[in-house]
Amino acid sequence: MRAMILKKTYDLSKTDSPLELTDWPKPEPKGNEVLLRVSRCGVCHTELDEIEGRAEPEFFPIIPGHEVVGHVEKKGPLANLRNIGDRVGVAWIFSACGECKQCRNGNENLCHNFRGTGWNAHGGYAEYMVVPETFTHSIPEVFSDAEAAPLLCAGAVGYRSLRLTKLQNGNNLGLIGFGASNHLVLKIAKHQYPDSKIFVFARNPVERKFATALGAEWAGDITDHSPEKLDALIDTTPVWKPVVEGLKNLDSAGRLVINAIRKENIDIKYLQNIDYSLHLWKEKEIKSVANVQRKDVRDFLEAASKIPIKPSFEEFKLEDANKALMEIKNSKIRGAKILKLK
Repeated sequence: MRAMILKKTYDLSKTDSPLELTDWPKPEPKGNEVLLRVSRCGVCHTELDEIEGRAEPEFFPIIPGHEVVGHVEKKGPLANLRNIGDRVGVAWIFSACGECKQCRNGNENLCHNFRGTGWNAHGGYAEYMVVPETFTHSIPEVFSDAEAAPLLCAGAVGYRSLRLTKLQNGNNLGLIGFGASNHLVLKIAKHQYPDSKIFVFARNPVERKFATALGAEWAGDITDHSPEKLDALIDTTPVWKPVVEGLKNLDSAGRLVINAIRKENIDIKYLQNIDYSLHLWKEKEIKSVANVQRKDVRDFLEAASKIPIKPSFEEFKLEDANKALMEIKNSKIRGAKILKLK
């Protein structure tokens, strides 16, 4: 089968082609696994974290990709939940042990043996992949394969981030960065919290225009002061400066949720600019998001199908995965980027 593989970490200032198109052995499902014929796979900033070593994969070479939509082609001997031909999705959570303290407490996203799709297990930048059937997700009929792919990560982790803000209807919400995840957060937030105002911070004028077109109350630069104080903020950027800038816009008892698996260290000295009285005093909070649970994915797919939420996206051929990744690296983002495999 054709697959795009990552053989090692790379400095993307020195190469724009970290992934290699190769002929890879077609996997066989074992135990309760199913074999999927991949149709679409979303391209996520987390792949850049893997490539650049901030979230280095467990082994090399590895097939990245964790926003996967495909059809069940074959089942392992213990698989009995899915049927041949079923259309399913695979998200960032590839598996969890189900036995550790975190799993027993309902926090499988914090499992001590958590495996990430395309990180600790081969993912969807390929024509086929295997996955435990209990970690696949039914795709509502209202979505095409391409529409469903970004919902599995950008949508699901954005949905989890929105939950963690503890936003109440009528509260002001800020979104820092406006790519694949936050453009979906804006759509579902407007539905779930119709009386809330949403303020967007993005350095790219094109993204700011896109945000207002989708219904944002206001859109400004990362360093701008919002017209009103914010009760909650969701940051999806890969760097630290927006975090510090965002904190100054939080109201008392406000919460900033960081939706990123890793932060780049290129501007880590910016944290020295934190002023306790300006940025943190009056019981402001900072909370991180770690992975997603299956419940996040399934709840979001159900909610998105009822509204319905349709993501904006651009499609690329499998062999053009490097181009899609470099566009994300260089902030050429409008909605989601999707690899088309059939």
